[in-house]
Amino acid sequence: MYQKEEAYTLDDLLLKVSSYIKNEEDIKLIKKAYNFASKAHAGQLRLTGDDYMLHPLNVAFILTEVYADSQTLATALLHDVINFTDTKLEDVEKEFGSEISELVDSISRINKLSLSADNEALVSYHKKILVGLSGDVRIIILKIADRLHNMRTLWALPEGKRKEKAKETLEILAPIAHRLGINHIKSELEDLSLKYYKPDVYNDILEKLSESRQELDKSVDVMMQSVSKILSDNNIPHEMKGRTKSVYSIYNKLNKGKSFNEIYDILALRFLVNTEAECYLSLGLIHAKYKPVPKRFKDYIARPKTNGYQSLHTTVFGVDGKLFEIQIRTHEMDKIAEYGFASHWSYKENGVNKVNEMEQKLKSFRSIIELNEQQVEGEEFVNTVKNEVFNSNNIYVYTPKGDVFELPFGSTPIDFAYRVHTSIGHQMVGALVNGNIAPLDYKLKDGDIIKINTNKNSKGPSKEWLNIAYTTGAKSKIKAFFSKIDKDELILEGKELLLKTIRRKKLSINEILGQDNISLILDELGLNSENDLYYEIGIGKYNPTQIIKMIIGDKQEKNIIDKVLKYSSKQMEATGDIIIDGMDDLKVSFGGCCKPIKGDQIVGYISKGKGITIHRSNCYNICDGNERIINVKWNFNSSKKYVTNILIYAEKKDNLLLDIISKTTSLNIGIKSVNTISNVDYNVFDIDILIEDTEKLSKYITVIEQLPYVTSVERGNK
Repeated sequence: MYQKEEAYTLDDLLLKVSSYIKNEEDIKLIKKAYNFASKAHAGQLRLTGDDYMLHPLNVAFILTEVYADSQTLATALLHDVINFTDTKLEDVEKEFGSEISELVDSISRINKLSLSADNEALVSYHKKILVGLSGDVRIIILKIADRLHNMRTLWALPEGKRKEKAKETLEILAPIAHRLGINHIKSELEDLSLKYYKPDVYNDILEKLSESRQELDKSVDVMMQSVSKILSDNNIPHEMKGRTKSVYSIYNKLNKGKSFNEIYDILALRFLVNTEAECYLSLGLIHAKYKPVPKRFKDYIARPKTNGYQSLHTTVFGVDGKLFEIQIRTHEMDKIAEYGFASHWSYKENGVNKVNEMEQKLKSFRSIIELNEQQVEGEEFVNTVKNEVFNSNNIYVYTPKGDVFELPFGSTPIDFAYRVHTSIGHQMVGALVNGNIAPLDYKLKDGDIIKINTNKNSKGPSKEWLNIAYTTGAKSKIKAFFSKIDKDELILEGKELLLKTIRRKKLSINEILGQDNISLILDELGLNSENDLYYEIGIGKYNPTQIIKMIIGDKQEKNIIDKVLKYSSKQMEATGDIIIDGMDDLKVSFGGCCKPIKGDQIVGYISKGKGITIHRSNCYNICDGNERIINVKWNFNSSKKYVTNILIYAEKKDNLLLDIISKTTSLNIGIKSVNTISNVDYNVFDIDILIEDTEKLSKYITVIEQLPYVTSVERGNK
């Protein structure tokens, strides 16, 4: 039986919201967003067959579980209006202001990205998702809530799409929920992902759990009552929770080589007490009766995880010889364990904006931002985030003051130093681990206490550190240090190369490198400073002769403009394809962007080093009023063929390209190149053809449009 969407109403949402939002203006905002979105989505249905508005309502309901503020709830209700209705972003901004419109724009952009089977596109997609999410914590939680509801109704998609979404959720969004500490959402995302990504495995685990459920539940109940009596006899008020491990957690254990009977923490008890002191007292009392399993005790109260999680974990030999995992925490700790930092959601608490305070806690997401700023590209970026930021096997290490840092297994003191701060890494001269001198290639272990020794007079890192450091972040910062040194040398080298070339050509250095000419070159190349120009020459991107030609060539083009203005009334004899007002001795080429052909409305553009380039008058590369634009027209006495571009949109059909080529050649139209762009539901044929004029092109498009499976044909403009 498929799970249908909960048929919530606005009143249901407002009732839930009223438990923690008391400001009437905030309630009005939520109502306004609902009415706006409901009107925009009117008549639309989801693939489940349900009214579309149920999806935004469900997303908003999920967000109330983490106490989202009114702006985020309004965004949840509006999050699909840009992508799935005629609503424009400007409409949202006009009605709701810039803050909500920016949130709606961000979530719309991320949701609009589509998966592709192409690996490079997939890597790019993942990178955009990760970078986009790392900007504002509200976008992270919005995306997670949106995905959770979509996963609940994933059955409505084709099997291939289900697997894609499930894989992406496991690789990106479930780890993000884990980093935020939203465990109840993380577990549901993981279980649903496994259900659709590996349905056979999921159903097999469910069946085994079901077979032993009655016996397991009985054991949990007996153990729970026994521990509860211990705490009550010692006057410790408490609340109890029993559970069996999630399907995905069991799958992970089985994947690591354990048999089903060896997963002893399937049975788990949780006890909530009032104070931290009662946590430790309860632990001692439980261990006094039930023998603990060696090396299974974890104190996350004294040393919290980086996502804020605090609890005592122990595994004991309990009733009937079964092993039980017992967690002991306060009610506040449990709230954070279930809802993470989002349990303290408050962007306008007591009138003070808390966004930055919350984001300061999200160290792993700052790591993603840093990776992007360090320009770590493509597959390396995505793999780094998966293996270093979201890896569940990461270790926790500490400063001498007790500050906790999370690092991937395999990290060294160098990685730790750069994770603390770039300057600490650059100035590091040694490290103490647990009070002892440690080599820089020492592999850090969970719980290590590290002190980095620094020297302000240090000359910086050694290049050898690149072979020792484990994390991409540390390596990038070391590379950046040497790039800065190398850059200074390349600037000097580039400047010297340019000066030598100017002297060799017997030109005036003062004239060529005058301020006006330097400004002109910087503007033309999109550079910020004279040093940037010398650096580009030093790395070989531009050669000195090229730069000199650009400066001299600009003066020649100024002469062309003057000549056009001076002789614009003089009609010259046409000797080529194009008739130009004012001259007949200039080089003419055709714009590769818009590919004009005879019959098109055209203009001429005086370009650097290319004489005059002919463009269609509606080409987006041409700006009205530019002084470089001149009047031109076709010489209709010419009988030449011209290259232009067409895009043919068609359903997926074998041999359709052969039909297109056959029609093209039969009309005496040449084909210069064909590029097929494959999408999930359709193909686009990007074809450059050789054709006489617009009249012939119009006939050709009509013929192609009549082919079966061709949906539309349009003129290209690249």
